[in-house]
Amino acid sequence: MALFKKSKDVAKERLRLILIHDRIELSPHEMNKLKKDLSRVISKYIRVDQGEVDMNIKRKSGSMVLEADIPIKSSKSS
Repeated sequence: MALFKKSKDVAKERLRLILIHDRIELSPHEMNKLKKDLSRVISKYIRVDQGEVDMNIKRKSGSMVLEADIPIKSSKSS
């Protein structure tokens, strides 16, 4: 039963993300480009783990929010 619930929750989250992307008219390809561009810009100032960057668009307090999880390796001056 726990496995079913987990799969259901994963499917629900995927559908939610698809609907959000449709509302803001940002295709998965464009979202990927945004992720790469932001990583590149941030990398000018700090070293980041490019392979672990994660970005999501969520609804929060009635508006859309872009959340970015960008693991930092070190500052550029280190």
